[in-house]
Amino acid sequence: MALALAIVSFSCTGPIVGTLLVKTASKGGFAPIVGMLGFSSALALPFMLFALFPGWLNTLPKSGGWLQTVKVCLGFLELALAFKFLSNADLVLQLHWFERELFLAIWIAIFGTFSLYLFRKIRLPYDTIGEITVRRLSLGILVLSFTIYLIPGLWGAPLKLISGFPPLLSYAESPRGVGGTPEAKTVVALPLGAELGQHGITTFTDYDKGLAYARSVNKPILLDFTGYACINCRKIEDNVWSDPAIISILKNDIVLISLHVDDKRTLPESEQYESEETVKTLKQLETNGAISRLHAIKSMHNLSMLF
Repeated sequence: MALALAIVSFSCTGPIVGTLLVKTASKGGFAPIVGMLGFSSALALPFMLFALFPGWLNTLPKSGGWLQTVKVCLGFLELALAFKFLSNADLVLQLHWFERELFLAIWIAIFGTFSLYLFRKIRLPYDTIGEITVRRLSLGILVLSFTIYLIPGLWGAPLKLISGFPPLLSYAESPRGVGGTPEAKTVVALPLGAELGQHGITTFTDYDKGLAYARSVNKPILLDFTGYACINCRKIEDNVWSDPAIISILKNDIVLISLHVDDKRTLPESEQYESEETVKTLKQLETNGAISRLHAIKSMHNLSMLF
């Protein structure tokens, strides 16, 4: 169990502790001490409190049928999140194996089965037999409502309540939904190196090309540090960028440069080069984007020095 805990928790522990250790080795100072103290205190606090006040252990609820229900409910949630992380891997590699329709269909099946379990239409070993309690009924209605909410997503509904969790509408077999008729395509003349991004916004994914275009049209740049697996990025795009006043600015008044920090696709051999900053050969779009971000930060710093 200790080994299983270490493996499962490493995905959350690694980024925090790894960042603190790198900062300790590179800069030192008091900040890493505070970070490690906070991290270790959060893990140790429950054990310390129960050691100081052992009588509290007697107030903990006893195991029973309710614990079996909790275990199964958490199992359904873990299964749903497992497919979310599988979708993240597919997005980062841009394989298009796990697109929006398939993701939503799997989630509908998981949460639909979850609701049937809560309504006792499905029984598992060690489940207790009894009446449906008010709390169980309320949770079942909530899960069933969420399942019904997901269904229109198969036909192109944006599903803003869970924006960021399913893949983008554009990352789908049918961007207009299952059975939707293709939209009449309007030919749009895009600048060199640009593409149509979210909400039809002209977007550059290469900093140098975006900078050159911004200079040619004399417009300011909006640097969008984003990622395919970034939930917060999708929430901003779905709930903020879609605002009529904001989308007008993004389309007409600025040049948007979106630099993906998690693009694992391999650069063509003709575009692979050795970086002066890292003294390494850049082979992936992710690492190329990192250098672009470094150039962008340097450019912003040089610009700020002028003022």
